[in-house]
Amino acid sequence: MLKELSVLSKKLLLFAAIIFAISGCAWWKSKDTSKSNPETLYKIGYDYYQKGSYEKAVESFQRLKDEYPLSDLAIRAEMGIADTRFSMEEYGSAETAYNDFVNLHPSNEDIPYVMHQIGMCHYKQLLTIDRDQTETWKALSEFEKLIARFPSSKFSFLAEKNVRECKKRIAEHDYYVGEMYFKMKKYKAAMRRFENILKNYSHLGLDYKVHFIIEETKKQLAKNVANPDK
Repeated sequence: MLKELSVLSKKLLLFAAIIFAISGCAWWKSKDTSKSNPETLYKIGYDYYQKGSYEKAVESFQRLKDEYPLSDLAIRAEMGIADTRFSMEEYGSAETAYNDFVNLHPSNEDIPYVMHQIGMCHYKQLLTIDRDQTETWKALSEFEKLIARFPSSKFSFLAEKNVRECKKRIAEHDYYVGEMYFKMKKYKAAMRRFENILKNYSHLGLDYKVHFIIEETKKQLAKNVANPDK
């Protein structure tokens, strides 16, 4: 009798262990599932972003996009990826992500913000006035597109300040180059730079010194005419 009870006890323990294992697997599966719904994935990504854990934030947003492409939050995840790349100072990747957003969701209410951020991707890469101003021109172009398309947007208001700064940098670059030409006695080339500033970039704080150096350049050009052999 005792032997039979012992065998029965072992069977009951084995059965209990199997039940626990099955329920344990189900518990883990349930836990994993709860982490993979759109709302939770977005929250995890957002929390990582706020903490500065940018790579983990991108992973969560990307997982949301991949697993739930039809969810409304998938669109927010696209924005999250772009914003995270921007915060990581990966401006090339951020610009690509923002442009993809514009192309995929052209009527989305956040388009003014996204266009502003595209401009900022270039604005954050502006170089000093003695360097190439390609990024300045690109930033200027993006900000002007935003203002033209959404003139009453608060982001257009922010862009207007950056437009002025971009134009001032371009003008200062032209002045820098013109001054170099002046020192090299290439007065015609210098004059073209200075006159371009007055024509296209007036009232940016450079007018006085531009007028002054134009007068000096004219004097040098007149001397060259009077003394062509010198």
